[in-house]
Amino acid sequence: MTDARPGPDDVRRISLSFPETKEVTAWSMPTFRVAGKMFVTMPDDESSFAVRCPRLEREELIKAEPEKFWVPPHEASSNWVRARLAALEDMDELRDMLLDSWQQAAPPRLLEAWPGLRVGGE
Repeated sequence: MTDARPGPDDVRRISLSFPETKEVTAWSMPTFRVAGKMFVTMPDDESSFAVRCPRLEREELIKAEPEKFWVPPHEASSNWVRARLAALEDMDELRDMLLDSWQQAAPPRLLEAWPGLRVGGE
């Protein structure tokens, strides 16, 4: 079943697979946190999710793939980007995006303790 498109349950399952991650409801939506720092949210109807993303990279992502990435006006000054689940290529792309966001939020001790946890691999 390699054709399966990622869905909200996959966001939840993959996010919770990372070390010291917990799901916390905030602003009436699921959020995922590592060592207390948020790295994923699933706003609205769970057809999309938001991850940490430096602003310069975010603008490049949006310009390259506007059907996949966007930022609502009220989040314009943040370091977050939203992605439409239906536009993702596969589970590997979802995992890499979630892991990248986790790595931005995780404390150095976790990054050091899990050196094999890398984007693009196990």
